[in-house]
Amino acid sequence: MNYRLGIDVGGTNTDAVILDDQLNVIESTKAHTTEDIETGIYNAMKIVIDRSGINPNNITHAMLGTTQCTNAIVERKNLAKVGVIRLGYPATVSISPYTSWLSSMINALSGKFDILHGGAEYNGAPISEFDPQEVKRLLDKWQGQFESIAVIGVFSSIKPEQEQQVADLVKKAYGKDFPVSLSATIGSIGLIERENATILNAALHKVIERTTDGFSKSLIHEGVTSAKTYLCQNDGTLMSVDFARNYPILTIGSGPTNSIRGASYLAQIKNAIVLDIGGTTADLGVLTNGFPRESSIAVDVGGIRTNFRMPDIISIGLGGGSIVTKDDEGQISVGPESVGYKIEEKALVFGGNTLTTTDIAVRLGKADVGDPRKVADLSLEFAKKVEEKIQSMLESAIDQMKTSSEDIDLILVGGGSIIAPERLQGVHKITQNPQGPVANAIGASIAQVSGDFEKIYSYEQIKREQALKDAQEHAKHQAIAAGAAQDTLELVDVNETPLAYAPGETTKVRVKVVGELN
Repeated sequence: MNYRLGIDVGGTNTDAVILDDQLNVIESTKAHTTEDIETGIYNAMKIVIDRSGINPNNITHAMLGTTQCTNAIVERKNLAKVGVIRLGYPATVSISPYTSWLSSMINALSGKFDILHGGAEYNGAPISEFDPQEVKRLLDKWQGQFESIAVIGVFSSIKPEQEQQVADLVKKAYGKDFPVSLSATIGSIGLIERENATILNAALHKVIERTTDGFSKSLIHEGVTSAKTYLCQNDGTLMSVDFARNYPILTIGSGPTNSIRGASYLAQIKNAIVLDIGGTTADLGVLTNGFPRESSIAVDVGGIRTNFRMPDIISIGLGGGSIVTKDDEGQISVGPESVGYKIEEKALVFGGNTLTTTDIAVRLGKADVGDPRKVADLSLEFAKKVEEKIQSMLESAIDQMKTSSEDIDLILVGGGSIIAPERLQGVHKITQNPQGPVANAIGASIAQVSGDFEKIYSYEQIKREQALKDAQEHAKHQAIAAGAAQDTLELVDVNETPLAYAPGETTKVRVKVVGELN
């Protein structure tokens, strides 16, 4: 029998599951996330493999969901030095790259850029003549200064050829393995936001390399030598490790989407709100036809405005390790500070001296963890007031995710779900599953592989049917490159957005296909 190994690294816990070839959960565990990440992955992996008793050689697929790229941006750590080439001279010189970036982030990436001739108007006409010699001169000047290059052309979603030409020149000058990020393959319409996303993708080169290498080494250490390896994307699907090395930015936001997909699988529900309560945060997302709803607005990543694909997620500072305080006026506060992965050292029920939401759940008889005697002297009235505060925080977040005033179905997952009240206003039904605490790792394990393609077409120059077919073919190629089996691909979403400001029935077309693991 063949098996799948799924691992999800969170801020507090690293979860691992093993599924059989019928996608039944064979074994699962939660291990504390460690500061070096790799140790936590290895510990969780070892526990589930040892407990299950299976032969590691029978694990054919291994999936990893990780927050490493998100953390690197937020913490400004381990980022690559990036050289930015924008094709759009002279039309775009008034607003330079890195506009509105924090100085700490600019310094971490080098902040160096150049604006060269090239780029296109919205109808594909050139802004200025692209000059390969100009690019060569710049690359000679930059020799040895950078670890990654980001290339951004004005309206490259219409004419991506110039960006590809620059990439070819970079490979010739710096070596075929030198990392180059092209904006046409990463962001959407909107020069600055697409540029920001491309720069971030280029900056994450070292982080994703270290992450994938660490994952591979952990697998080999446990005897998992024949498994195909994947990383989780932020749309609830998977991508091969090689694909992830080129598009590390697609891992940002993958943690909550893993939970959403896992919750859908466990509850057998395709349309609902998913509430995932961890040790530090509570994440809410919306299931639409079994996949996470995508954000329709530009998203800030570490304080940087971007327009690449991101899930529509709300995170609040409420989890099982959230610290509970009461001020001199009797006002109760819950979070956002959390004891995180140190909960078994610091929470009252484990012999610590910090009052957490888990202690409250134990005092109210809702959870059986630690030693209940250590919270016996907590006022029951006070504990109920804390629960009311938690309820208010969750109801407010749920209201933000709803699109109508009607009551909704809610799927509750996550290791911190013990702190949630039994009833929530605006919720028709709450569904839970015994495997809910490891829904994120399950979501990583059962995910499909996707291809997502976006381009602007003029329906006066190309028939609509041809445009849609062209976009679908590109999406299929991307899915296959990400690790999907070609004969399993199916179209799951087509989105057409007419651009009123452009002539010729100009329309932005976006197509998504999914397939099973190759």
